[in-house]
Amino acid sequence: MQQRCSSRCIKKHSTLLRGRVLPILVVLLICGVPGFALAQESNALDSGDTAWLITATALVLFMTIPGLALFYGGLVRVQNVLSVLMQCFALTGLITVLWVICGYSLAFNTAGMAAGETNLNSFIGGLGTMFLRGVGVESLSGTIPETVFITFQLTFAIITPALIVGAFAERIKFSAMLIFSAVWAVVAYTPICHMAWAGEGALFHTLGVIDFAGGTVVHINAGVAALIAAILVGKRLGYPMTAMQPHSLPLTVIGASMLWVGWFGFNAGSAVAADGSAGMAMLVTQISTATAAITWMFVEWVRHGRPGTLGIATGAVAGLVAITPASGSVGPMGALVIGFVSGIVCFWGATSLKRQLGYDDSLDAFGVHGIGGIVGALLTGVFAAKSLGGVGLAEGMNIGAQVWAQFISIVITVVWSGVISFITLKILDATIGLRVETDDERMGLDLSQHNERGYNLQA
Repeated sequence: MQQRCSSRCIKKHSTLLRGRVLPILVVLLICGVPGFALAQESNALDSGDTAWLITATALVLFMTIPGLALFYGGLVRVQNVLSVLMQCFALTGLITVLWVICGYSLAFNTAGMAAGETNLNSFIGGLGTMFLRGVGVESLSGTIPETVFITFQLTFAIITPALIVGAFAERIKFSAMLIFSAVWAVVAYTPICHMAWAGEGALFHTLGVIDFAGGTVVHINAGVAALIAAILVGKRLGYPMTAMQPHSLPLTVIGASMLWVGWFGFNAGSAVAADGSAGMAMLVTQISTATAAITWMFVEWVRHGRPGTLGIATGAVAGLVAITPASGSVGPMGALVIGFVSGIVCFWGATSLKRQLGYDDSLDAFGVHGIGGIVGALLTGVFAAKSLGGVGLAEGMNIGAQVWAQFISIVITVVWSGVISFITLKILDATIGLRVETDDERMGLDLSQHNERGYNLQA
């Protein structure tokens, strides 16, 4: 009896709830709550996006250590293998510290930026987030924790100066390399990063430039610095008369393979979401890389009579470089063309052009990254068009206007990186000196700079 009474009471109250309270709640939801609900939704953390960005961050770090370190390490002579590994490893630590102190703030602090205006903040960020001030567990960048975004962008800042190592390998002082990289990372890298990726109000955004994952920021930037460094540091002893063969092509192929895998984090991660854009970026990255690798292999086969292991590995890296700025904008057919063109042009840059101009770019940092980045940036303006399978150009832009915007961004990057690199290297050469002594270079940097050997030859 009591239970039946309770049931009737519950039904009665339920009826009142439906009849009086629910309409009130509906009105509140319609009139007052949606703004709050939408605000919550727009600022809500997305676990899927977060998980993907954490994975992508690990993949991009994997590109430098061990990927790039092994790729470069295998290409140098046996007495210099540890020096290259040490340089990549040390830069990983150095750039991390600089990024925390001021790099992230200079690259991504948008205080003072305004849409439609060009001022100092269009070129460089503010110092409001130095030492990551204000960043906490609850801080968000879109739908992911800001801490994840900071670390993801840090991995790009790490690999960019590490790419330059390939230009002056086997003859630069370790101290000079560290100081140059520190200055260049802050003064050359962060402004280009800001101009390209800081969003509305940043210079490249205002110009309508497309750089999805770092054609200008990473590859052209580093490639130009590499060319300047190769010229100013000077040629290796005996170059080009003395044969300087890679001491371990297996290490180089392993490193190139790691770069290929890690590049999915580099390009697909730049969507900053686990969505269709990330999926397409992954697909076109695979297509361009495979096409460039096979193209380089066949070009070398025709030119020299045999397909080379070093050639196909280098071709793959050229395809990775060229698709980087385009990876969020082009479709599969565009990726095929970009891979094919980069395979041919980068082969020319790393062989014929280098011989004709006479500079000693030890591991073809400019020939692959500088030239490949330029090829990719320009072709992005073509194949981003919807008529050619891309996602489409911005309103008011046609292929000609987009290619022109891409060209302007290339010129700005070349000039800025070139000037900063030249000045920094000249000052270092006049103070502490850039390269090791002749006897130390003959001995090898492993012993002369680090007092260690890469291999125990007596074992």
